[in-house]
Amino acid sequence: MKNIYIIGIGLIGGSIAKDIKRLNPELSIFGIDTNNEHLEEALQLQIIDEKAEFADLKHADAVILCIPVDAAVTLLPEILDLVPDDALVMEAGSTKVAICKAVENHPKRRNFLATHPIAGTEFSGPKAALEGLFQGKTNIICEVEKTAFNLQERALTIFKIMGMRIRYMNPEAHDKHIAYVSHLSHISAFMLGKTVIEKEKNERDIFDMAGSGFASTVRLAKSSPDMWTPIFKQNKTNVIETLDEYIQNLTAFKSYLETDNFEEIYNEMASINHIKDILNGIQ
Repeated sequence: MKNIYIIGIGLIGGSIAKDIKRLNPELSIFGIDTNNEHLEEALQLQIIDEKAEFADLKHADAVILCIPVDAAVTLLPEILDLVPDDALVMEAGSTKVAICKAVENHPKRRNFLATHPIAGTEFSGPKAALEGLFQGKTNIICEVEKTAFNLQERALTIFKIMGMRIRYMNPEAHDKHIAYVSHLSHISAFMLGKTVIEKEKNERDIFDMAGSGFASTVRLAKSSPDMWTPIFKQNKTNVIETLDEYIQNLTAFKSYLETDNFEEIYNEMASINHIKDILNGIQ
């Protein structure tokens, strides 16, 4: 493996490039992005070795697609059309059902591996790329049995370089579970930010009172709408289900307050404290 093409040089694509290049400097990293400023910035930061175009994918040993999921659904079949018969193509988005459906009957389906490296920050663009972002993080792989075995091995070599743990899951289970642990978290952060911003219009001192708890809770509200709107669209059914359950819990909490049932509030919080044991060890 010599030539790796990364499409979408932002936080995820740039971080993947940094890890691969740092640990395998003999590999050549090529960048493709619709934003030429991002490409120039990635060159200046030495995240990529050269800019490239889609026609260059005929030289690829591996292609890693790191763009919004709606664009990936459209672009992925076209990428498979362009790559050599022995090239590995991976996609790193936060939804998997639509992605896998888009290529299920493609002649080069066995060249494709559906992945979701669960790592990131609220920042975007090449400057947001971080070495070691994926160290110790989980990478979900879907429909691994549909990928050629030798290309699975090539992918696992890349994941090992990045220090990732591997978990196998079908696309439907992935999208259902990720709605709870990721998509709902982002919606909560966005809506908390909205609530406070609207309140701040009338109470100018509110942000002076915001501490680290608020900052950490609302951190995800700084995430890119360009990336997250397509995610919510593709995973709409699962997201609505999680929101229904979340709203029920919020309504119950409000009811406890209204009826002065602080014993139940205490019991609820004490029970939920168990989450620290569940999350112990997660970076």
